[in-house]
Amino acid sequence: MRSAAVTPEGDQIRWVELPGQEPPRVYVHGLGATSPAYFTEAAIDPKLSGHRSLLLDLLGHGISDRPTHFDYTLESHADALANALTAAGVSAAEVIAHSMGGSVAIVLAARHPHLVSRLVLIDANLDPLPRAPGSSGSSGIAAYSEEEFVTGGGWEEVRDRVGPHWWATMRLAGREALHRSAFHLTRGTTPTMRELLLDLKIPRTFLLPAADGPLPGADALTEAGVSVVALPDCGHNIMLDNPEAFVAATAAALAPQD
Repeated sequence: MRSAAVTPEGDQIRWVELPGQEPPRVYVHGLGATSPAYFTEAAIDPKLSGHRSLLLDLLGHGISDRPTHFDYTLESHADALANALTAAGVSAAEVIAHSMGGSVAIVLAARHPHLVSRLVLIDANLDPLPRAPGSSGSSGIAAYSEEEFVTGGGWEEVRDRVGPHWWATMRLAGREALHRSAFHLTRGTTPTMRELLLDLKIPRTFLLPAADGPLPGADALTEAGVSVVALPDCGHNIMLDNPEAFVAATAAALAPQD
């Protein structure tokens, strides 16, 4: 395990690091998750192993610190991630990022372009979302006020909705961190994550479950050079539901270019 202070107050981002060759690969989890739990199987697969790999937890999540003073916007997450990568001596990384982590990775690439050479986005959020009371995802968490979520019973209601698998890692997140991250994920960025992604000039791949149907706006993404790849037999957690297909698609996205 490695760590780096990423805020003026000294809050630490931590990651599990696997040794290997350059360019480095950075794995970033989604809301209420943790990268070692979601990505270790893929990172050590022979098709992907051999690169220096950082399985990193965003602030507020997993093994990283959970500061209550941090605002947890996508921009702040991206800047904190940039600080951790800089401290680790990482540049021109291949970033593989899931869900909210994909949104953070897009912002990272836009704000700190020297840190990112390629993006593999796994069913990432590209657009603002309406808040939806009763939903088990970010839109349901964001439907509470922070006070309702942290101390008014919202946290317990979400715990009971999300099921044991997600809760196994969600319970590690700080309550304020979880709510603020969900709130700002549903709010999105200006320009939107989709617009930022369209403007990036690096190789970009977007993986999604085939069962979800066509990705909205896929034609514009493809026209801008984003490779959109639908994978079978999986839900939102592609790397866990169909690890073989995920590894193959990710390895193809990261293959050396002529």
